[in-house]
Amino acid sequence: MNLPNYLTAARILLVPILVVILLTPFSEAVLGINAYTLAIVIFMVASLTDFLDGHLARRRNQVSDLGKLLDPIADKLLVSAALIVLVEKELAPAWAVVIIIGREFIVTGLRSVAAAGGVIIQAQMSGKIKMWAQCVAIVALLVAGANGSHPVSNFGQQLPLITFWEVPEVRRALADLVSFSVSSEDWQVFGYIIGRAGLWVSVATSLWSMTDYIRYFAATKKAD
Repeated sequence: MNLPNYLTAARILLVPILVVILLTPFSEAVLGINAYTLAIVIFMVASLTDFLDGHLARRRNQVSDLGKLLDPIADKLLVSAALIVLVEKELAPAWAVVIIIGREFIVTGLRSVAAAGGVIIQAQMSGKIKMWAQCVAIVALLVAGANGSHPVSNFGQQLPLITFWEVPEVRRALADLVSFSVSSEDWQVFGYIIGRAGLWVSVATSLWSMTDYIRYFAATKKAD
């Protein structure tokens, strides 16, 4: 164990805390803090450790096989837990979450098979891009649910891709933005729009990343 791996372990430990904060009244009842606000802070701190552990490992020459295995596992746990909670809160569509998490199972299986053969598949750049796209989507959707109310009238359904501005709440939020009088409800609407768009990007990058891992795995098997 070294500092980068401790940071990765800390990210794993933050996962159950995030779930408890969002699915129980603990935050408001005990801490007096809005659950979504605290969840955003916890999620952003956990995401920051994803950058720090890799950066420190390379800078301090502490890259290890344990870190190569733990880092993507920590990422998958954090993102999967957050997305499942967002589905429970009706802030994310289940179909998108199924695709994203399904990709994680496939990639984890490939990495396990490769590891059994003595090959460690490091996190690919496409996987990192996918991770950050998911982080943006998750934070934005947490903002959308900040006061516990539905931010748009067709809540729970996909916003129309071409005519989303025809949704009353969206038109009001855009008008408030132009007049520099953005309210907390408007920020919820913007969070919802960014979050749902971010999920589309996350699905696309998940499929792209999965393809990269499959190619890398196939190349290692061919080399053997």
